[in-house]
Amino acid sequence: MKNQTTVNEFILLGLSSDPQLQIFLFSVFLVIYLITLGGNIVIMVVIRADSHLHTPMHFFLFCLSFVDICSSSVMVHNMLRNFLAEHKTISVNGCIAQIFFFLFTADAEVLILSAMAYDRYMTICDPLHYMERMSKGICVLLVSGAWTRSFFYALLNTVFTLKLHFCGSNQIHHFSCELPPLLQLACTETLTTQVVLHTSVVIFGSSSFLLMLISYIHIISTILGICSAEGRRKAFSTCSSHLILVGLLYLTGFVQYRKPSSVSSVVPDEIFSIQYSVLTPMLNPIIYILKSKEVKTALRKMLGKLKFLK
Repeated sequence: MKNQTTVNEFILLGLSSDPQLQIFLFSVFLVIYLITLGGNIVIMVVIRADSHLHTPMHFFLFCLSFVDICSSSVMVHNMLRNFLAEHKTISVNGCIAQIFFFLFTADAEVLILSAMAYDRYMTICDPLHYMERMSKGICVLLVSGAWTRSFFYALLNTVFTLKLHFCGSNQIHHFSCELPPLLQLACTETLTTQVVLHTSVVIFGSSSFLLMLISYIHIISTILGICSAEGRRKAFSTCSSHLILVGLLYLTGFVQYRKPSSVSSVVPDEIFSIQYSVLTPMLNPIIYILKSKEVKTALRKMLGKLKFLK
């Protein structure tokens, strides 16, 4: 290690080295980012403006949209800059900071989705106690707890990453800084950091997943017990949007952070990362606008008022 130069910055190799393709990718991801910002801002404005949407479910949806804006900005902003930059570099501290904020927002999103699953459980399985157990104070407490746990989850992994020493190669085969590819460049022992990462992913991720799984086991059993087909359809439609989002996020995120290194040679890390860090924040508002009758109705009312004002 004494004969090796300490790395002060990393080179993000990105998705392609072809200049023409980079311009095309910049355009594509810029459009995705603008749709993400626009869609989530629309969701937040509609929920804020319509008093009929001041419910626990839409409160969680408001928080989810805010998290999506944050997480997308953390990942896509630097990616867009690198598409146009001649030197696609990021400092070591900047790289670790990006890892912290990504883990912070990603875990917050998972926990808010868990809170939404619990809300669906209370709506379908125990409607008589819904207002009591999903009061405004409890909803705020759930979201505050999500942000607090996510902060410590991100801090835990970041602290161990700060102890690593980087020398030799400084090229990251990725469009952003994420922990799995970064660990491959460390020239000190990474076993402790890997154990902390995988253990925290299993403990924190599994606890959230189990909460959603238990909630949906009860939800599905209750729905199957409904006599009318129309009643079952309406009950399931209230959960379908949430199930789609959970599937997209958990499948790609868990595979990325728990897969063996040999899988990366078959399926590049960037494919999984694009799904859970770029596409999912864009799809969230689109899915809820299309699938939620209440949101669509409130959006039509708002657009009608805007036309009337013109």
